[in-house]
Amino acid sequence: MDFTFNDEQQQFADALRRYLDKSYGFEARQAIVRSEAGVSDAHWSAFSELGLTALPVPQAQGGFDGGPVDMLVVMQELGRALVVEPYWATAVGIEALRVAGTGQGEDASLLEGAAQGQLKLAVAFHEPHARYDLFEVATTATGSAERQTLTGTKSVVLHGAQAHYWIVPARSQGEIALFVVACDAAGVKVTDYRTIDGQRAATLEFAGTPARRLDGAHSGAAALEHIADYGTLLLCAEAVGALDALNIATVEYTRTRQQFGQPIARFQALQHRMAEMLIHAEQARSLTYLAAVRCSSEDADERRRAVSAAKVRVGQAARFVGQQAVQLHGGMGVTNEVAAAHLFKRLAIIETTLGDVDHHLARFAALPGFVRTEI
Repeated sequence: MDFTFNDEQQQFADALRRYLDKSYGFEARQAIVRSEAGVSDAHWSAFSELGLTALPVPQAQGGFDGGPVDMLVVMQELGRALVVEPYWATAVGIEALRVAGTGQGEDASLLEGAAQGQLKLAVAFHEPHARYDLFEVATTATGSAERQTLTGTKSVVLHGAQAHYWIVPARSQGEIALFVVACDAAGVKVTDYRTIDGQRAATLEFAGTPARRLDGAHSGAAALEHIADYGTLLLCAEAVGALDALNIATVEYTRTRQQFGQPIARFQALQHRMAEMLIHAEQARSLTYLAAVRCSSEDADERRRAVSAAKVRVGQAARFVGQQAVQLHGGMGVTNEVAAAHLFKRLAIIETTLGDVDHHLARFAALPGFVRTEI
């Protein structure tokens, strides 16, 4: 299978990398993390001008109709630069509207606003005590078809406080449905906080909060799982970019760190270790690229299999490369002054978002066609 990016994808990646190298360096990123908002409106506007916000939006709503492979190209670059803007959250929200919405009326307006960079979105996947089970939904929706309200709590909603609208799974008459909630709706309490990787997350508490149900052809539990798989793929792509940056940073550091009168990069044992780090990153990249190709498959089991396999391999690579990078950096590897520490933290959070290695291993093994062999 050919995983070579086409000319348009490569040009898009090059333009984004040039911008990030020039305007989103490590110190600039740290200043954003330390700010009260935790995100930058200026950079978000720049992303919109570059076409990032329009990329995943359908053409009918003013977007470029970018698929999973196009988004993979973007997420790799954002991962390399440790970007903390709410792009992942908004992209997943766009996918939720695309999959579960009608593409008309208010759904179309939200997509158009997102494409123009005027609106940020977030999907509230998680609930307290549910761990990684998407279908352990205690939030309830009540009321008539014209006016429904939500009651319940959503936890660790990535960039929830920065979003203008939330996509919220809730139970309606016993079945899971997806609802759109405005950030200024009555009866909602938002608790914003910073995560260990410099990103932002929020707890959302709904108490009779007005909501609008998404009534597209593919709304419900199946749509929720599809959206989560899409989000997982984007996280894997971001992790691949972060793995690349961490490997490069480690090699550069070992070329400058002197021990016994020579750079430690000359020690064969450390060369072998860095070669193994590269192998882990390349294996993670291969499975992530495969998942991007199969993420749009009409066969749901094929999509699940590819995405879970990628998440497992990415999680394993994140742990190995991160730990080895810290060891090779020495004490500097755990300080806030070097990018390696922040890359490791980001990779650790990615590994535990939307299912960790154990969760996706179990999911993969439960799919049809998996054969256990006794050794």
